[in-house]
Amino acid sequence: MISLINIPSTKNDLLTAAVLARWNSLTKPPGSLGRLESLVTQLALASGTAQPTVSRKTMVVFCADHGVTAEGVSKYPREVTGQMLHNFLAGGAAITVLCRQFGITPMIVDTGVDAEPLSGAINRRLGRGTSNFCNQPAMTESQLEQAIQNGIALADEVREQADIAAVGEMGIGNTTSASALLCAYTGMRPEDAVGPGTGIDAAGVSLKAAVIQRALTFHKRVVEEADPAKILATFGGFEIATMTGFLLGAAANRLPVVVDGFISSSAALAARAMSANVMDYLFFSHVSAETAHKRMLGALNAHAILDLEMRLGEGSGAAMVMPVFDAAVALYSQMATFPEAGVSES
Repeated sequence: MISLINIPSTKNDLLTAAVLARWNSLTKPPGSLGRLESLVTQLALASGTAQPTVSRKTMVVFCADHGVTAEGVSKYPREVTGQMLHNFLAGGAAITVLCRQFGITPMIVDTGVDAEPLSGAINRRLGRGTSNFCNQPAMTESQLEQAIQNGIALADEVREQADIAAVGEMGIGNTTSASALLCAYTGMRPEDAVGPGTGIDAAGVSLKAAVIQRALTFHKRVVEEADPAKILATFGGFEIATMTGFLLGAAANRLPVVVDGFISSSAALAARAMSANVMDYLFFSHVSAETAHKRMLGALNAHAILDLEMRLGEGSGAAMVMPVFDAAVALYSQMATFPEAGVSES
């Protein structure tokens, strides 16, 4: 049995009013900065302060392999996960380039890559990949419990060094896991929940949908029981489960988190199923070009900040949105008020 930590609601009428008053005192028409204003308001409520800051940023990339790759659902072999882990640590991956560009501290977490552990990666390994969820649960209850606790502990650590965090992932086969979670949590049909992932063709997409349908049928009782932890253990990945724990732990620590794309959003889906208040602390960075991401965001009632037609993963979309947070907070904290600038408010 997973024992979850308490996540408080961010509802605070006095703080909301204070932030709105600050925005409306600045030399601009009320509401004219659009979603930049609402982003700062959410940051303030999540952080519990009328003067939020985002100067210290951390990107946590969770990596693992998936047993469902045995069903031929990916264009690439599972060895690519370990090879990309090397690339992350060498600084040659897209996410590490973006972290350098935007002043983000990367943390690469090995939660279950099917390769030997690498120096430089944070070792939170739960095995060398999950089991094939077509014929058994992806992980045991004890593995899920450990994944959640590992994620919570990582959030505790990041809270000490960051004002805002972001999450990304790497794992061959993890779009299949994310699609299966979307179906299991929402009742969506597999054909509506799958996409090309790493670039499979139409036949591959159809195969992926068929694989997920077979798994949903095999685990029908788990889906019908609708226990969020059992669903995550049955269809999730080690990286998705650990990320779920991280999102829950970050929220308990009042640490705002920027969520990347389709796979990262599946962790948000799992975390919300375990504690609805977690959504108060999450920002959804972009709309992935992965077919079902818009549907997943709809299921979460979440609104993405950017739409750049990206589908790389790794946390790349979450990194791209960090300058938006920098700009929003700078405007809020540095713009002159009407009296300071000698500008008439009427």
